[in-house]
Amino acid sequence: MKVFRGFHHPGVAPASAVTIGNFDGVHRGHQAMLALLRSEAEHRGVPSCVLTFEPHPRDYFAKLAGKASLAPARIATLRDKLTELSRCGIDQAVVLPFDAALAAQSPQRFIDEVLVQGLGARYVLVGDDFRFGTERAGDYALLDAASAEAGFEVARMNSYEVRGLRVSSSAVREALAAGQMEQAARLLGRPYSLSGHVVHGRKLGRELGASSLGAGDGFRTLNLRFSHWKPAAAGIFAVRVFGLADQALEGVANMGVRPSLDPSDVNGGRVLLETHCLDWPAALGSEGAYGKIIRVELLHKLHDELRYPSLDALTAGIARDREDARGFFAAQRQAAAERIHGQTHRQTTRDRI
Repeated sequence: MKVFRGFHHPGVAPASAVTIGNFDGVHRGHQAMLALLRSEAEHRGVPSCVLTFEPHPRDYFAKLAGKASLAPARIATLRDKLTELSRCGIDQAVVLPFDAALAAQSPQRFIDEVLVQGLGARYVLVGDDFRFGTERAGDYALLDAASAEAGFEVARMNSYEVRGLRVSSSAVREALAAGQMEQAARLLGRPYSLSGHVVHGRKLGRELGASSLGAGDGFRTLNLRFSHWKPAAAGIFAVRVFGLADQALEGVANMGVRPSLDPSDVNGGRVLLETHCLDWPAALGSEGAYGKIIRVELLHKLHDELRYPSLDALTAGIARDREDARGFFAAQRQAAAERIHGQTHRQTTRDRI
């Protein structure tokens, strides 16, 4: 998938089938829309194109109003959003900076300058709640009325439901905020995950527990920065890590803001996903993970973040989390074994009959 910051680039396709939105999380509703877009693009012989925004428009208006609470919690980083769009088979993604100029653009100017002149739209697919232009004055009816003169077809896709629940980014955020990771996975169509480069931290985890618990290198962590200040998920999770070994590694992770009074702490005040692998791959050595791109699936929430009165209490708390994560994965393996046994038993019974 080709990615462009803005549409003033020679590599942007001169004609395309376009859908427009924030696509935070790229959930199952988004996936259904993207599948339809690909089909319509193929039918017309043009590339499929997703037009998205960074920052989220509601982030922009929250900052403008000085009310941080108006900004939505962020499900995914831009990296992860683009990765999922690519996995859905989209040919091109155009990321527009949402700024004062774009916010002030009238619906007609958006159609003329962005859709027609910028993207050469031949087909435009939007959701049932789509609004655009200054003060959200544009809607599907206006877009449909303008489409004939503008030279493109327009279509609207209704809501997508799973078990009677409308799939939306808001529903995913609610599930993540409540720690309902299985519900989030149903809405997303996959386990919730975050990815990025492993960055250096304070290396405090190596010291915690190394002597008092006989843990060798202690609680070595893989640190991923979450680029948005308001993550949809927070707390302590049982996780699975991809990108360090041939198979996924089981672990426990903390998602939250790294508080620090140390001026040399480059991660102080940042949102971090700090992951401890239950069994560290010996082949990596002590420094082998830095700079690698990993993906961490958050499978089960153990509890919210806790404040500990001392390093000893913190060490004991991390040890408990590690054992709880081991227990979660052991229960998962047991349940999988029982399912396989049940399937084998039913098949054997049918064979006898």
